[in-house]
Amino acid sequence: MTDLFQAAGLTPEAPRPLADRLRPQSLDEVVGQDHLLGAGGPIRRMAEAHRLSSMILWGPPGTGKTTIARLLAQASGYEFQQISAVFSGVADLKKAFETAKARRISGRATLLFVDEIHRFNRAQQDGFLPYVEEGTVTLVGATTENPSFELNGALLSRCQVYVLKALDDEALESLLAKAEVLEGRALPLEPAARAAMIAMADGDGRYLLSLAETLFNIGPDAILSVSALGQVLQKRSPAYDKDREEHYNLVSALHKSIRGSDPDAALYWLARMLAGGEDPLFIARRLMRAASEDIGEADPLSLLLASAAKDSYDFLGSPEGELALAQLTVHLACAPKSNAVYMAFKAAQRAAAETGSLGPPAHIRNAPTKLMKQLGYGKGYQYDHDAEEGFSGQNYFPDGMERRVFYRPKGEGSEARIKERLERWTQIRAAKGG
Repeated sequence: MTDLFQAAGLTPEAPRPLADRLRPQSLDEVVGQDHLLGAGGPIRRMAEAHRLSSMILWGPPGTGKTTIARLLAQASGYEFQQISAVFSGVADLKKAFETAKARRISGRATLLFVDEIHRFNRAQQDGFLPYVEEGTVTLVGATTENPSFELNGALLSRCQVYVLKALDDEALESLLAKAEVLEGRALPLEPAARAAMIAMADGDGRYLLSLAETLFNIGPDAILSVSALGQVLQKRSPAYDKDREEHYNLVSALHKSIRGSDPDAALYWLARMLAGGEDPLFIARRLMRAASEDIGEADPLSLLLASAAKDSYDFLGSPEGELALAQLTVHLACAPKSNAVYMAFKAAQRAAAETGSLGPPAHIRNAPTKLMKQLGYGKGYQYDHDAEEGFSGQNYFPDGMERRVFYRPKGEGSEARIKERLERWTQIRAAKGG
């Protein structure tokens, strides 16, 4: 089998990146994915049985998707064929399928590895279906995006989805140790600086080896401290796609941390989103939603404060205006919580859909004309301000519709007083037969 280096048309003497020179030569050498490749792991079992199913490898960059596909083909006796959705079109796909057909006739199986498979459009993804179904190719697609959002349901139904994990510190440390053995020298780092470099990699093994290669190449004269390392290496920006799944994952984490009354976690997710380049006004909109949905009448000032924080950011901009968002985040997380208004409105919406176009009862209809008065509009209406305790207890629901209770205050914060008033009004209404 031709390896990737030879396939690129390079001679063995050509310079090779450290990550390529350290590429695992067997599934046993792959680090950080024991849940898939360890004893009893699903991919390990396939390799040992020499029978592969089509699959999607979903995980962050630098976790071994391409390597696993190549080694899986090698261990199972399949021919490895690779294309990239970034550079390939319909003609490339047709060529790959024709080559696989010819192999199949001669009794050889093909593992077709498609990198960045989510970049193929829906029609191109549908083009895989007949070849996967008839077994012309065993498809192994690699993606950093959530397959549920990016891949056709028909294609997903024919593939197992395996989730690769970002490499933990132990796995990343093992990569550094292998790099030092290969280079025959230790990295010039203090222990704290070594830990800092592992943290900079953010779970990406390929990126970590690129950092290590930089240090090996420049060969600093002294052992580097954390601050000195920061001057040599560029800190990596956090992985965050504003229009992809991570965008929704982080904003969900922020909202749920507020709902869970955890100001520290909420501040962390706020900081992560801002560091990733999220639009602060998008964050402000979500915070305003939390003020209505999760706090509501338990602390009605929260919605006003949310609006004020948005206005503060509009006026100050970044970075000064971000503090207003942080202040609001802490306030919302620490505020008493009630979703009673949110639940009441949803229930009212369902009732409105069920009851169609029932009109208001005649006594609360407006009667600006003589004819309308003759028809009984406004007849019997009681002006609540003139009633005892300012409450008449009249019916305000449509005729023919039973009274329903949508709003059930939780009794938290300001809602405790609201709950008392509603209970009192319920007693008055019952006494008057309403």
